[in-house]
Amino acid sequence: MRHDNRSNNQLREIELIPAYNPYAEGSCLVKFGNTQVICTASVDDKVPNWLKGQNRGWITAEYGMLPRSNRQRSPRENKQPSGRTQEIQRLIGRSLRAVVDLTAMKDLSICIDCDVILADGGTRTASITGGFVALYLAIQKLIAEKRLKTNPIREFVAAISCDIYDGTAIIDVDYDEDSHAQVDMNFVITESGKIVEIQGTAEETPFEEKEFYDLLKLAKDGISQLIAKQKEALGVK
Repeated sequence: MRHDNRSNNQLREIELIPAYNPYAEGSCLVKFGNTQVICTASVDDKVPNWLKGQNRGWITAEYGMLPRSNRQRSPRENKQPSGRTQEIQRLIGRSLRAVVDLTAMKDLSICIDCDVILADGGTRTASITGGFVALYLAIQKLIAEKRLKTNPIREFVAAISCDIYDGTAIIDVDYDEDSHAQVDMNFVITESGKIVEIQGTAEETPFEEKEFYDLLKLAKDGISQLIAKQKEALGVK
């Protein structure tokens, strides 16, 4: 039994609150236990210069943590984002673009801002899961306004963390578990079970292939639950 009495395959309490920001085209407050992230989707009627003339749209992401979202105050990144921040926001952008037909978004860009207000492990996976909800709402608004003719979203996507802790595979790890894990992995998986990205590392010693597949199975089961939560929040069957 884990320190918070969860079973090894049990997610933290998950909450997705759509339309949290009344000003954004799409938004979601996502809660994975004590981790909380505000995700907002903003639409722009232009694409980056390198995409001009290609009859495509674009989806990008920015990520940041409030100074006291963590146990210790972190300075604001007023100038150049840290390497960790850049890595996470690129991951979020890749994950969301993977399930969108960008050719159906000609000359439109959507930026997903993910602002961490409380960090207790899994901020990047929460950002992807909540960021998709914000993106979905923004796309629906564009369709309603006839700025998009068709829905470019191919399928749902979500993300979850899985670790090996005390020799056992566990899902949706919090900070205490993550900081003492032997293996740390993040999975981004679509509704149909396709893998978008896997980030994983052995923190102490290399791990076995069987351990990887144990983590993958946990992740797929967890992603199914998260996508059900997304659909419930969006009122989608």
